[in-house]
Amino acid sequence: MLLAALCCLLWSFQTSAGHFPRACASSKNLMEKECCPPWEGDGSPCGQLSGRGSCQDINLSKAPPGPQFPFTGVDDRESWPSVFYNRTCQCFDNFMGFNCGNCKFGFRGPNCRERRLLVRRNIFDLSVPEKNKFLAYLTLAKHTTSPDYVIPTGTYGQMNNGSTPMFSDINVYDLFVWMHYYVSRDTLLGGSEIWKDIDFAHEAPGFLPWHRLFLLLWEQEIQKLTGDENFTIPYWDWRDADNCEICTDEYMGGRDPANPNLLSPASFFSSWQIICSRLEEYNRRQALCDGASEGPLLRNPGNHDRARTPRLPSSADVEFCLSLTQYDSGAMDKAANFSFRNTLEGFASPLTGIADASQSSMHNALHIFMNGTMSQVQGSANDPIFLLHHAFVDSIFEQWLRRHHPLQEVYPEANAPIGHNRESYMVPFIPLYRNGDFFISSRDLGYDYSYLQDSDPDFFQNYIKPYLEQASRIWPWLVGAALVGSVLTAVLGGLTRRLCRRKRKQLPEEKEPLLMEKEDYHSLLYQSHL
Repeated sequence: MLLAALCCLLWSFQTSAGHFPRACASSKNLMEKECCPPWEGDGSPCGQLSGRGSCQDINLSKAPPGPQFPFTGVDDRESWPSVFYNRTCQCFDNFMGFNCGNCKFGFRGPNCRERRLLVRRNIFDLSVPEKNKFLAYLTLAKHTTSPDYVIPTGTYGQMNNGSTPMFSDINVYDLFVWMHYYVSRDTLLGGSEIWKDIDFAHEAPGFLPWHRLFLLLWEQEIQKLTGDENFTIPYWDWRDADNCEICTDEYMGGRDPANPNLLSPASFFSSWQIICSRLEEYNRRQALCDGASEGPLLRNPGNHDRARTPRLPSSADVEFCLSLTQYDSGAMDKAANFSFRNTLEGFASPLTGIADASQSSMHNALHIFMNGTMSQVQGSANDPIFLLHHAFVDSIFEQWLRRHHPLQEVYPEANAPIGHNRESYMVPFIPLYRNGDFFISSRDLGYDYSYLQDSDPDFFQNYIKPYLEQASRIWPWLVGAALVGSVLTAVLGGLTRRLCRRKRKQLPEEKEPLLMEKEDYHSLLYQSHL
């Protein structure tokens, strides 16, 4: 019933985040290399008439990449998005979006001036209705075609340099699965040749900013699809877990008793079909994933290669990661030592910080542990556990930012693997975002984590210290008031004692009470306490 109600909402809300805008997928747009769609509010490109933005040339970073990718001009993702477009909407103030029709993260309202802060919560802290709503939103996204975005099913060369567009519709959930595939796929060199040592979202500094943006856009998509402006992705805190606590039919799907590699028929996700999982086939055909269904979601948690991943991460592992002061180091790839990013990603030991190609720990450990669709990089986002897992990884990134307060310059400006420099635009997002744009606190992007609010190390600095400073400024007045009060109390006390003694002398001796009345005793006792 809830799912049916949500489906009805589809006609009222439009989505706004993803890859290739449908409005920019024509041969005219591709050949002119321009993606500046009109904003529906005033009909002008980028909402220019309303001061939202304007169509401008793309300013590409000139910083050199590292040596890991020895080619130039062979991959559509190089110098993103210049192979497809060299003019896009540049939005002003707090406006955002491929046509400047949205608000930047952390803002809302008709003019995008109202700040907001949403809180991502532990999935086990959700009420039953909240949890069921989250599962229903996932299902709705899986069954709703994206009205604003399409995916390319061929390279720019296969499109005859844009004269023969090759695009396909895709549902809202799979749009993000496709993006994760596309950013991490191998380079097709022609014939039977490929280049595997390339990834625009993993194994380098952009790993954490890229996935931070990915989750924000996914969250925004669901908010617009459902009309639920306060929706946030829940997280799974996997520290010290012995098993997959969320792998039950009540949550993300239990095990099929007849086939341990499949999900239980009672699960929300047992009927889901996955996409973009046949990388070797695409490479052999020199083709891109076209979003076609490729079979059921696979998962067999715990029955993985225990030599590579002996256990799930512990609280001590996380704390060691957080203690590392360098964001990245050396060649800034998966061989980096004493790198917070490389250790959290799982290519370096959470005991020593030394890169170890034989082990998969931290973030990588969860992917390996799931032993199924989620264990392959390109297709891992098919499993909805991906969202909960990466939300918690992002929270660890947020802890590190709050603990070390790095300047923007800490994120490498040059010589990182291709696509990972600070000013590089992140593949495959349109509108455009730079890696460095998301090397900032989540609170500046409009969201927080419930468990970080409860144990915020900056709480004293941000909330208690200002009050103490204010008290210190009025401290002389407080001391003076206390001294005056003491003097007045002493004077009044002396006068009272004199009056009492004088009154007792005036009473005849036989009329003086031998015992105090009960009320007099309590009155004196009360006065003595005062």
